[in-house]
Amino acid sequence: MADEWDAGTYQRVSEPQVAWGRRVVERIPLEGDERVLDAGCGTGRVTRIVAERVPRGTVEAVDGSAQMVAEATRQLADLAPRVRVRQGDLPELEVQTPVDLIVSTATVHWILDHERLFARLHAALAPGGRLVAQCGGAGNIARTLRVTGDVAARAPYADALRDMPEAHLFADHVSTVTRLREAGFADAHAWLEEAPAYFPGADAGAEFLAAVVLRRHTALLGPERGGALCRAVAERLLEPDGRMVIDYVRLNMQARRPVAPG
Repeated sequence: MADEWDAGTYQRVSEPQVAWGRRVVERIPLEGDERVLDAGCGTGRVTRIVAERVPRGTVEAVDGSAQMVAEATRQLADLAPRVRVRQGDLPELEVQTPVDLIVSTATVHWILDHERLFARLHAALAPGGRLVAQCGGAGNIARTLRVTGDVAARAPYADALRDMPEAHLFADHVSTVTRLREAGFADAHAWLEEAPAYFPGADAGAEFLAAVVLRRHTALLGPERGGALCRAVAERLLEPDGRMVIDYVRLNMQARRPVAPG
């Protein structure tokens, strides 16, 4: 299945991802002149936060989705040429000039081969360069996926969704550190944190589910059935106060490319 997004909707509903990304970027010590790569830039909302932290530096923003790249290019046009957006497959990442810092938020869990991804990120860093990333981790959206599975097992969804391919890799912090070290990183550290996201009701929740969490379900089902599925899931995720909650768990990671091999 093509890994494509409804970038216009994502730009509008991605406040949870922006909030997580802002916290990640704000905790990175920076001089302000670094060369940064945003790996999985989406529509560029977190890229802009990164660019604000490096006013004398540059940011190369990369995403695999053509729609995301088009939207990010529009959103970040005022920062060109200091900020450049391009389409690229992260497990095949190549850069012309190694960077000082790679930032990645809400992206790594969409890539199933973390070993290859980490090797490419390591290769894109200059010696001494840093990787700071956050994505879905072990236990992420577990309740949301259980509810989705219950709804999707019934008509009129079951036939269309029976052979859905694996969409995520929600890794734990221990295996992530091992993979980072095997890719050549030093000072690798990873940890999990709960980060539930709340929406004002079933309508807003269903829109978010359709655009982000269950976008592959809706791609297979089509707009009408996909919308009905997301609405049914959203209603089952409502809290007593009327808000809908998604049980996000974030995997944080940070590591450094050694200055010299070994």
